[in-house]
Amino acid sequence: MPSPLSLRDVVDLLHGWYPPATADDWDRVGLVHGDTAQPVARVMLAVDATLEVAQDAVAWGADLLVVHHPLFLQGVHGFTTETPKGRTLMTLARGGCALLAAHTNADQAAGGVSEAMALALGLEDLRPVLPAPAAPLDKLTVYVPAADADRVRAALAEAGAGSVGAYEHASFSSVGEGRFRPLPGARPAIGTVGQFEVTSEVNIEVVMPRSRRSEVVGAMLAVHPYEEVAYDVAEIVDAGVGLTGTGRIGTVAETTLRDFADVVARALPATAQGVRVAGDPDRVVRRVALCGGAGDFLLDRVRGSDADVYVTSDLRHHPAGEFLEHDGPALVDVAHWAAEWTWLPVLEKRLRAALGDTVETRVSTRSTDPWTFRTERPDTRSTP
Repeated sequence: MPSPLSLRDVVDLLHGWYPPATADDWDRVGLVHGDTAQPVARVMLAVDATLEVAQDAVAWGADLLVVHHPLFLQGVHGFTTETPKGRTLMTLARGGCALLAAHTNADQAAGGVSEAMALALGLEDLRPVLPAPAAPLDKLTVYVPAADADRVRAALAEAGAGSVGAYEHASFSSVGEGRFRPLPGARPAIGTVGQFEVTSEVNIEVVMPRSRRSEVVGAMLAVHPYEEVAYDVAEIVDAGVGLTGTGRIGTVAETTLRDFADVVARALPATAQGVRVAGDPDRVVRRVALCGGAGDFLLDRVRGSDADVYVTSDLRHHPAGEFLEHDGPALVDVAHWAAEWTWLPVLEKRLRAALGDTVETRVSTRSTDPWTFRTERPDTRSTP
């Protein structure tokens, strides 16, 4: 039988999909509690680590609870059963269940929260509303004798060049002729002082993080056989068309705002809030922008887009009213928990595809939306 997965194995997998370094500076993501050597056979997924969710996870026998919202966003000097968060963590600890949070790092990732919500609403041709800035990259080009090309490529890769997404040791090579004449005082690796030399050379091109420029160039020079090395470094401009970033914008089959709001209501878990809409019910909708969770910080960005409607949560009175005064997109406001819950089935499917039957997974169906019911006025008067 295969060896059981450890908590470290699962954490590394999740961090590969949702790198903690991509989280906002204020966020607190990653492994909150757990022994990284402990085996993991059951993983529960939820939006919030409430006491009830923790109790559910322990009762099911979960070894790991993965949540979207961090349990602790501010520093604490301890946790006890005297506080709600302390009781939650103590429940998990006593039950041998680890806790991991993937928050803003999961919001903007490919396969993350906003993308899951967009797919649940039927959007196609997705791109981020606000693309994530790419890490600055350089491209190094160097000319190497053919016999030494493999050694130089290996040194470049070892120093950090040639990593592109999930690939490493990536490079491009083309073959040509190098021509030179060594002058008196030179110590040529190939050729003779005073005589023209023509030799087969390989042009090697690699990308590298700008932060590794000195290390990569130094490693290349250390193994290159030439006394004088011909190379150049060019800075690559970010085109802003990556798959990661905040929010998503895409297309739907032409519909009306009224009918699109019905699609939203059917796609998301039911909540006391329901779906609130601001705009002409008969407005044509083709382009949809959205942001999982509280998205009023993107209002200005969306207003300048070609979206017909913006779907998000926690919209406040004044920002929403001022947004609508510009005659831009309509607004659809949904419950925060319901919007982000759409990520959980996507994450479960991803875990099952990666881990097969080595772990059991379960999506929590417990609603952690804070609102429990809504009441209507007992009369029909329209005055406030």
